[in-house]
Amino acid sequence: MPNHVRSGMLVVATALLILPALAAQAQNYPTKPVRLITPFPPGGTTDILARIVATKLSEAWGQQVFVDNRGGAGGTVGVGLAARAEPDGHTILIAHIGPLAMAPALYPKLAYDPVKDFAAITQIASVPNGFVVHPSLPVRSVKELVALARSKPGEVYYASAGNGSLAHLAVVNLELLGKIKLNHVPYKGGGPSVVGLIGGETSMTITGMPQLRPHVDSRRLRLIAVASAKRLAVLPDVPTIAETVKGYDVTQWQGILAPAGTPRDIVAKLNADIVKAMHQPEVKKRLAADGAEPVGNSAAEFAAHIKAEVAHWGPVIRASGAQVN
Repeated sequence: MPNHVRSGMLVVATALLILPALAAQAQNYPTKPVRLITPFPPGGTTDILARIVATKLSEAWGQQVFVDNRGGAGGTVGVGLAARAEPDGHTILIAHIGPLAMAPALYPKLAYDPVKDFAAITQIASVPNGFVVHPSLPVRSVKELVALARSKPGEVYYASAGNGSLAHLAVVNLELLGKIKLNHVPYKGGGPSVVGLIGGETSMTITGMPQLRPHVDSRRLRLIAVASAKRLAVLPDVPTIAETVKGYDVTQWQGILAPAGTPRDIVAKLNADIVKAMHQPEVKKRLAADGAEPVGNSAAEFAAHIKAEVAHWGPVIRASGAQVN
């Protein structure tokens, strides 16, 4: 028998042995607690979503899914950690537009590639951002904020989750389009930044509605606009930033990923179980209260979305001159 025929038969035979093993691996998954890396401190929008996902998967699997908060450098520390994890499905990642789509243009020496180093699982939600100010700031609209910032360049301080974070770039975008100059105060995460704002350390921020809504309802913060292109159905009387600053639109999205090389069957199981969890009535109700929507797309669709967002935000960030070393 010719050698090339023997080689071909060996490849086929090997594949026939491996495929049942992979199927059994996915069927038994997870075999131990699953770590869900959240690249931000507790209290922010991504952390809130992480805990919803962790709770629902723990219930479905009868196996613990625990949230591991690894904040730092606008989320890039935790994302880099996830990229280097064992690709067996027992370490997964939740991350948003910042470290996945904006960071490649911000960090000259980023320790990961958001496309090549991960297996996309699903986009779990689309989350609106709110533009809030401390009640002591004498503005009740974006128009008044812009006028104040123009009259006092650099004297209005805004909080963010850190250099290069979504909150940072959301305001950079406002500065560019609104032709104003504000003063940046970076914190170590979205939760701490909102706490600082409530305490009067800064005057404003633009960040996810899920973490802002309780403080808006309690009147510790004043919501003057939403950052999405359209008004929210749950807050129809709140204008958009774009109604004053034309072309403004910064909407968050969050998704679940696994390290590249994670078996396809495990990725498929994760996708199916997470999509099911995000569309449970109580989860949809919880998200809708803040104007957020569950997405739950396919792994391929989410991978394509990340690529498109990297391509979109790269030119915007480079044009702004923003960079983090």
